[in-house]
Amino acid sequence: MAALVAAQAGMPAGRLVEAANLHLTLAFLGERPETEVEDVHSALLAIRSPTFPLRFNGLDLFESWRGGRAVVAEIAADETLTRLRDKVAQAARSAGVALERGRWRPHVTLARMNAAPTAEELERLRAFVARGARFQAGPFPVASFELTRSRLGRAGASYETMETYPLWPAGAA
Repeated sequence: MAALVAAQAGMPAGRLVEAANLHLTLAFLGERPETEVEDVHSALLAIRSPTFPLRFNGLDLFESWRGGRAVVAEIAADETLTRLRDKVAQAARSAGVALERGRWRPHVTLARMNAAPTAEELERLRAFVARGARFQAGPFPVASFELTRSRLGRAGASYETMETYPLWPAGAA
């Protein structure tokens, strides 16, 4: 976590994500009735996956909205992480939750733009990301994943862990 907070230092624009809210999303469920959330929980209980090391490998600017929307720390490719994400997505689908289509890019959001950045802010953001292109951190051991509820508020999202699911040492999963 400290490495991600350090990577936020000097962010030239946007709203920094608080350290307690830094996270990797495996699957976004959106607003769901409690019964569906319980079904997803039941499906997630059946997942068996080994522990793995998580590594960060560079910063990026997601420019999907008017020139810039979020600065992120990219996560290095990891086959075990990808398989875990696939299992989580399959568990959600088996519980009747349709997930958004599209390519999954593992990352942790460091800062969000509330509005389209000005040309000057965008130039500073791009320079910041270019300086962070060699950002590396980890490995960090990953021994569990969580079912988390987010609540949007004036200060951004807050997160509540509903359940934690253990991962298993290699060979035990």
